[in-house]
Amino acid sequence: MIANTTVEDVDVIVLGAGAAGLTAALAAHEAGASVAVLEKAAVVGGTTAMSGGVVWVPDSAPMREAGLEDDRGAARRYIARLAEGRGDEALIDRYLESAPQMVDFVHTHTDVRFTSLATYPDYHPEFPGGAAGGRSLDNELFDPAELGEWAGRLRRNPVNGRSPITIREAVAWKVFARPMSIPFKTVVGRARAGIVHGGAALAGRLLRACLDRDILPRLGTPARELITDARGRVVGVVAEDPDGRRLTVRARRGVILATGGFEWDEGLVRRFLRGVPTHPTSAPSCTGDGLRMAMRLGADLGNMSEAWWCPAVEVPGERYDARPMSRAEFAARCLPHSLIVNRAGRRFVNEACNYNDVVRPMFDFDPVRFERPNLPCWLIVDQRFMERYILVTAVPGRPAPDWIARADSARQLAAQLGVDPDGLEATLARFNRFADQGRDDDFQRGESAFERFYGDPDQRPNPNLGRLAEPPFYAVELKPGTIGTKGGPRVDGDGRVLHVDGHAIAGLYAAGNVMASVMGPGYPGAGSTIGVAMTWGWLAARHAASEPSS
Repeated sequence: MIANTTVEDVDVIVLGAGAAGLTAALAAHEAGASVAVLEKAAVVGGTTAMSGGVVWVPDSAPMREAGLEDDRGAARRYIARLAEGRGDEALIDRYLESAPQMVDFVHTHTDVRFTSLATYPDYHPEFPGGAAGGRSLDNELFDPAELGEWAGRLRRNPVNGRSPITIREAVAWKVFARPMSIPFKTVVGRARAGIVHGGAALAGRLLRACLDRDILPRLGTPARELITDARGRVVGVVAEDPDGRRLTVRARRGVILATGGFEWDEGLVRRFLRGVPTHPTSAPSCTGDGLRMAMRLGADLGNMSEAWWCPAVEVPGERYDARPMSRAEFAARCLPHSLIVNRAGRRFVNEACNYNDVVRPMFDFDPVRFERPNLPCWLIVDQRFMERYILVTAVPGRPAPDWIARADSARQLAAQLGVDPDGLEATLARFNRFADQGRDDDFQRGESAFERFYGDPDQRPNPNLGRLAEPPFYAVELKPGTIGTKGGPRVDGDGRVLHVDGHAIAGLYAAGNVMASVMGPGYPGAGSTIGVAMTWGWLAARHAASEPSS
């Protein structure tokens, strides 16, 4: 039982301190509102801080500064194509109008500086309205020492946090295709100095802007329930402080849910998501708290079967926030001398397509056998791959770790994995013919500009194709994972949560992965998650701050 009630009053309450929540807090403050930020975790940054920190914003000022032109109409057609008719057209228009304004706001009121990644393609650049580059925006490195006593309260990336490199540098240094050519002395020096990059850098600068305004997030303070008045308006929250005491915070103008998705709650995952992603790669605090609170008030839900999918690898013994940790697999499968097979030893997907789409076929269903034939599945490489590239924790020039399966022949590897050996041998023979001709007749691997971006530019004629013929052969199991769910309460263009009867629930807003994404099942390009999160955080805060006090 929560006891010892403390009562406070502010204009706007923000639940969650990721990119959506911190942006909302800043926007509300700049609109003249007093703000309280409650964060469930003991650190600031949410899943944003574990990400690359990129935002996807068409027709932005950073694009124009880079000399790039964009067409919002084209971007609209592109998003609508990927949304498969399941995205709200009015909200798509709202995003395209408001996201560039959000970027301008962040540039004006914080030290965040986004730069356009001119050569980073959208995830489907060949689709109508897709772009060959520029819509994904990078941010600079950050020194957490600028946060003073809050430096240790910034969430770090558990996987690549030890290699502070901007996306722009990663592109210039070809880190995936030439991992041993990066300036190690420079990068190691940054790491030893505590410098962070990507999402941690973005969250760090947003946090510093909040601290400069005396907006101090309350950490370890999960919200337990929303408070409503006699008219049904949301007027506050009941939370629990780190000592287990009841904290009641009243909101004169509104409460903004920015609590993240529900991917870490097994019950919600099994209830709502198609397929079962078993290995989330996000912040373990994402357990659906905001979703449940909105549901209790009759919120209409949308996009509940969808997530920002990503294949994951589980390295034995690795943990994060006291939970088993999974690593998102972004690049190895795109490089030559690699392929993905199911237990029949067959390919079932273009391995080099974006991480969201590569997971979808894992959930294919065979109604005759009544099973999912593509689970489990494995990423298989040969010795030539191991000598050139990085495979999770295996680095060129060092022995492969014991947890990675290894065998001197394809048949022996198949026996270790429980894969059909005849099927694997036939698949390798067919794949090697494709590699020789430079054309994948089965899955068109390497024909998209996005796929080639992640390939090896020195591999000819196709940067994504190379024979698997040099033993030993190696394999890691790919798990169906997600960097966050993307379903939740439906919102309008101002971030107001909608009731099942269609009206807005007064005083309640949502932003980020807690809300039904405007992208539907689609993933237009790198940074779509954070771009939507920050934009709706900004929109929700502006509207809430303009409301009359209750």
